[in-house]
Amino acid sequence: MLRETDMLPTGEQIAEQVIVVETLDYKTIVLSPLKQTTVVYFFAPWCQICHASISNLQALYEKNPQINVIAVALDYVDQKEVFEFSSLHQLTFPIALGTEDIKTKFKIEGYPSYYVIDDKNTVIAKSMGYSSEIGLFLRTL
Repeated sequence: MLRETDMLPTGEQIAEQVIVVETLDYKTIVLSPLKQTTVVYFFAPWCQICHASISNLQALYEKNPQINVIAVALDYVDQKEVFEFSSLHQLTFPIALGTEDIKTKFKIEGYPSYYVIDDKNTVIAKSMGYSSEIGLFLRTL
């Protein structure tokens, strides 16, 4: 059974080494260290709960410019699959193409999973499964 207790613990500092990933639009972004409160959302394009909840993440991003949002695709077949997911949901925040190494570093075992990381690079909240827009926002406070 998948549980949040298997994720990185709240209060833990994210790895100090720089973690850089390529985005869907061929840019690079840094997953660690972060300079502002950030929701790092891990999803798989085939995940039905991810399809149901990603619009809540998009709404959070649009309404709260003080919160950084990064989605990380994992367990995808190819980049086209991730692009189709992004297009279907009209996502405007950065989407990174994750790797098995990133999946392991962040202890991702189910989808969707996300962490809220503060400007000191510390996990302040985490969750696995469906989250409402208000649920996502409240975890950033």
